[in-house]
Amino acid sequence: MKVYRELSEFTPLKNAVVTSGTFDGVHIGHQKIISRLLQAAKETKGESVVITFWPHPRLVVSPDRENLRLLSNLDEKVDLLANLGVDHLLVLPFTREFSELSSEKYVEDILISGIGTETLVIGYDHRFGKNREGGFDYLKKNSERFKIDIVEIPRQEIDSLTISSTKIRKALQNGEVKIANELLGRTYSFQGLVKKGRQLGRTIGFPTANVNVSKKYKLIPALGVYAVKVHLRGDILKGVMNIGSRPTVEGTGITQEVHILDFDDDIYGENLKVETIDYIRPELKFDGVNELIAQIKRDCEAARKILS
Repeated sequence: MKVYRELSEFTPLKNAVVTSGTFDGVHIGHQKIISRLLQAAKETKGESVVITFWPHPRLVVSPDRENLRLLSNLDEKVDLLANLGVDHLLVLPFTREFSELSSEKYVEDILISGIGTETLVIGYDHRFGKNREGGFDYLKKNSERFKIDIVEIPRQEIDSLTISSTKIRKALQNGEVKIANELLGRTYSFQGLVKKGRQLGRTIGFPTANVNVSKKYKLIPALGVYAVKVHLRGDILKGVMNIGSRPTVEGTGITQEVHILDFDDDIYGENLKVETIDYIRPELKFDGVNELIAQIKRDCEAARKILS
């Protein structure tokens, strides 16, 4: 898949089959749209093009943007779309100025002049242009003038999936990772560098990796203990993760600490990818370290059973 970070990098194609959207998480609803895109490209002997936007539009124009958390950062989104077999990915920089672009200008300057769109694949509820003024009805009404064939993914197909990025975010924020994973069509993951903490886990026999997620807008699941898979040095390992403030040992701030089962290497400074498999329990405060150790042992056993 070829990736373009500006419209000026893109050379218009002879037969571009295009879809567009934010595609946060690239969940199974999005995958349905991409599948239809690839099918249309095959039928018309064209090349598939996905247009997406970065930053996420809500990070730019939403009054609640400071609280928005996303299912995927840009690198993750690129990888997910590449794995689906898309030919071209155009990432348009989203700014306030871009948000003021009319639907007419969007079609003429980007879809037609910039990309060479012959076929456009969109969901029934897709909106674009200033104040979301453009949509399927607008495109269908002007299809002869624009000389673009419109392929609609009808309401019943999208609604039957009952999926949205918002629904998945809420599931993760409630600790319902199995529901989120089902809607995503894969396990939800995040990654970051392992940074040095207070190393209290090592003193009680359960060394943990404190995963520092650098993107503040990346969604971290609800506080609690989880069974996880850990990608490290090309291997996939089993682990148990605590997301929280470690109240028993007077922790400060929220951390993501992973204990990798049957593993004791020094991995400070290394990159760790964590897949959240299942929720085990909420974070609790114990009366002392001995109670904490006993609970961690139970958590490890629970994780082993879940991951076996």
